[in-house]
Amino acid sequence: MSVVHHTAIVSGGNTGIGAAIARGLLAEGYDVISLSRRKPDWSHPKLSSREVDLLDAAATRQAAAEIAAKVAITHVVHNAGAIRAKPLEEVADEDVGALAQLHFGAAIALAQAALPGMKQARFGRIVLLSSRAALGAATRTVYSATKAGIIGMARTWALELAPFGITVNVVAPGPIGDTEMFESVMSPESERAKKLAQSIPLGRLGKSADVARAVTFFSSPDADFITGQTLYVCGGASIGSISI
Repeated sequence: MSVVHHTAIVSGGNTGIGAAIARGLLAEGYDVISLSRRKPDWSHPKLSSREVDLLDAAATRQAAAEIAAKVAITHVVHNAGAIRAKPLEEVADEDVGALAQLHFGAAIALAQAALPGMKQARFGRIVLLSSRAALGAATRTVYSATKAGIIGMARTWALELAPFGITVNVVAPGPIGDTEMFESVMSPESERAKKLAQSIPLGRLGKSADVARAVTFFSSPDADFITGQTLYVCGGASIGSISI
């Protein structure tokens, strides 16, 4: 069945990488629904938003169900994330629960809400955001673990959903300098950030637009023979070593 109209949910679509992803999909003519704690401070005729705390499992499921009841969701892009950087000795049970909900639970809720429509249309695109830190990074115990888990989860979904024309892929960014998440760790203008950029094989920090282009690629109806894959958008950091 040929799908003419595309509607994408983008979690965390209000700012940073999520906003760049939303803008990229809007440029392709998709309707985009941002799902995040804050409304985007920018607008587009085909952009709408729903405010929800994705750390709240019940609220996330309710929001996803209400959206799916009103529109046929063709694309799910789960971008929202948090780091909670701590050395091992300081990691708390609450950190584990929070990031498991944000990185796993929210993704599952959004996908489950969209699946009936996707299966009926025999078309769908699910793109999950992991991280170069899935390969390991100091002070990232829970973040690295859950971002690595996203890759395994996507590969499993890819196998289950392939018979329905639904692809599932992962984009794993390296250090992206123009985001609130990066700025929560260090200033992009700091000597530490400059040292980090120098340690990346391509010699610079990433930009949100770099990640958005990869998501747009996986989201395309033409990317219909690609599923279960992870694309590192990291300037080569995933094949070398970086110093954060």
